[in-house]
Amino acid sequence: MEFSQSDNNNLPLTKFESMLKTNHVLFFDSEEFENIIHHYLNQGKIALAKKAIKLGLEQHPTSINLKLFKVEVYVFEDKLREANDLLNELYSIDPNNEEIFIQKANIYSKQDNHKKAIEVLQYALDFTDDVVDIYSLIGMEYLFLDEFENAKQQFIKCLEQDIEDYSALYNVMYCFDYLEQHEEAIEYLNVFLDKNPYSEVAWHQLGKQYYSQKDFKRALAAFDFAIISDDTFIGAYLERGKVLEKIEKYHEAIESYDLTLKLDDPSAFALFRIGNCHEKLGNYDSALQFYKKTREVDPQLDKGWIATTKFFIKQKNYQKALYYISKALNIDSENVVYWKLYGQINHRLDLLEEAERGYRKALDLGNFEFETWITRGDLLIKLGEHRASILNYEQALDFFPENAEIEYRLAGLHFKLHQNHKGIFHLKNGLRNNAEYSFIIDELFPELLSNIQIKSLLKTNH
Repeated sequence: MEFSQSDNNNLPLTKFESMLKTNHVLFFDSEEFENIIHHYLNQGKIALAKKAIKLGLEQHPTSINLKLFKVEVYVFEDKLREANDLLNELYSIDPNNEEIFIQKANIYSKQDNHKKAIEVLQYALDFTDDVVDIYSLIGMEYLFLDEFENAKQQFIKCLEQDIEDYSALYNVMYCFDYLEQHEEAIEYLNVFLDKNPYSEVAWHQLGKQYYSQKDFKRALAAFDFAIISDDTFIGAYLERGKVLEKIEKYHEAIESYDLTLKLDDPSAFALFRIGNCHEKLGNYDSALQFYKKTREVDPQLDKGWIATTKFFIKQKNYQKALYYISKALNIDSENVVYWKLYGQINHRLDLLEEAERGYRKALDLGNFEFETWITRGDLLIKLGEHRASILNYEQALDFFPENAEIEYRLAGLHFKLHQNHKGIFHLKNGLRNNAEYSFIIDELFPELLSNIQIKSLLKTNH
């Protein structure tokens, strides 16, 4: 039983809280205490739950259920030894109580002994009237062990007992996806739908499987059936819109996304997708309006800022692109994509120092793409920061060893700094890895072509 504010079930709760304020001890039967404790635990009010357990056990000292709540609080507070001792005491009194096994398994799980937890839960199956909960708990323990096949089988058992257990269905699909068993998932869902043809969740999951296999025709049909089963299922409308975009039916995709806006508060994702469809259709004003709405609904969602910025980059309106990406960075200065775009836009505007800063920040945040290293290094060369450029390329070599494009750049930089020995070393490396890229010396360091050592090495390898 759960207390709600709209029925009389909350009377024991009100009575209990009134008792706490007055310190006037009132009597409750053990079931009332159980409901009160359950309510507080669900609400995360552990201190009040502990008070209720204490008072409950004072009035009903032999209640096993109240003592099991005490175990639950011990486990929550990581007092595992106390929990274990109390469970052993309860087991000697009631060895067939499934909840004792469940809490014992919970302790093993918290100790990362998931195999033992599974073993204990399997004992509990002999004493429970609700095998679904036990199968689900065993499935979760297998997930902790990364044994996805075993986990999947447990969640399938849940569905065999209760075909409406959508939590189990989601877990089954999670296992199929992790194991990359897409064909098997499709087969399983089709059999499941034969038994439960109006399961909107199963149709939705089937559509996602077909989508992952790029079978857009079947995916669309599955999402349509999900909507027929539940015409308020927002997730199905969103996924349907994504399929329609893939097959370039942008008007229909907009209609599908638009329906989600009517069913619930506008989601930033739906607004962004509508904007993207309008941009594909060449409706640029509408696209910008929806990108703006996306940013207003969820300023933290990077898709709206990135789409707006890229829109203006395509229009070659770099000042506006810079304006929007700068605003985005004010909201989230740790977004690597923002910094890369910031670097690219400033590069287009010939603001080399700011461009280099953008690429440097992108690298600092983990964007170790080849293009980022090369572009930043070349900017440093233009800025006359030769030593910084060398350091950049040396770091790049850690990620892209024996890369000729990096080797030629390092060769040129060392020659410019009159470090001829290092220059020759890197030039030989570059020529050995790919002689065709030797034009980099000509492009970035044309003044070095008169160097006799360089001319000789280049001539020998052509």
